[in-house]
Amino acid sequence: MSITDDVAELVTTEQDDLKPKPPPRLAPRGIRTFTVCRQSDETGVSGEGVIIEGVELASGHCIIHWLYPPPRGGIAIFDSLDDFLKVHVKPHPSNKTIITFEDGEQTTYEGG
Repeated sequence: MSITDDVAELVTTEQDDLKPKPPPRLAPRGIRTFTVCRQSDETGVSGEGVIIEGVELASGHCIIHWLYPPPRGGIAIFDSLDDFLKVHVKPHPSNKTIITFEDGEQTTYEGG
């Protein structure tokens, strides 16, 4: 039996085998979606209101979709939600940014 035959035996196309499975016991699980709303825009670049839609992956990575400039906006990937906050939210407290998760959890960053 060759290596190719061994690999072919490991690959399956059965429908049940291709369905996503729960991760191992110790692996993180799930994603959280959120929006970013700025009540003010001190730079005048991205505007006010909901300016970002994002996801926090089970791995902790954070992917954001800027809704400006229309029609496509832009995509950015951060190692964590905290890294995103350090760059785009916390340095601008006068924007009074509100992060809202799909479960209703909400945090407002204000001051300055």
